[in-house]
Amino acid sequence: MEEKPRFTGNGVLRLPPGFRFHPTDEELVLQYLKRKVYSSPLPSSIIPDVDLSKYNPWDLPACGGSGCEEVKYFFGLREARNPNRSRRNQTAGSGFWKATGKEKPVTASRCHQVVGMKKVSVFHRGKPPTKTEWIMHEYRLAGPHATTTSDATHGTMAARWDWVVCRVFKKKRAKIEIGEDHRQESSCVTELSDGSGDGEEASSGSMSLTP
Repeated sequence: MEEKPRFTGNGVLRLPPGFRFHPTDEELVLQYLKRKVYSSPLPSSIIPDVDLSKYNPWDLPACGGSGCEEVKYFFGLREARNPNRSRRNQTAGSGFWKATGKEKPVTASRCHQVVGMKKVSVFHRGKPPTKTEWIMHEYRLAGPHATTTSDATHGTMAARWDWVVCRVFKKKRAKIEIGEDHRQESSCVTELSDGSGDGEEASSGSMSLTP
């Protein structure tokens, strides 16, 4: 008899033993975030929706894959940005996330088109604030609606573009296998399909079976 899918306490799919969830930057943007924004079927219900402001990084719910206790992935909503302020710390739990440097582009490997932007932040806590070893990679789509503001014209389409996908890990302990030798190419596309046609190419790099 076929075994039914197992789910974690927060409703995400738990992968079978032996599977690892190690998506590349490109896969996170094209295969997960883009589908989330456009309400298209996801490759797997493995990444939970999380309100980042409610959690310290070590308390974030884990995704459903092996290794997710060390490296956590989740979907979240960006805070509306005040156009009069150049940078804003993001409150979370007992501290805040502080961005380091500028956003970097995420490029589709086949056509070298910029498909997303990646921001790196470090968690600070206490008074005075102390820098911790917790790191967050936040990814957003690149496009005409990519800038979130707090004005009254913020409509439904713009609201969908508020979605981001994040990777959180502790710098000295977590080992993220997202090197070039793990990289799988994704198709460069402008339109989404349900993944069963030729609109987008599902990558096998997101879930790898170890011996």
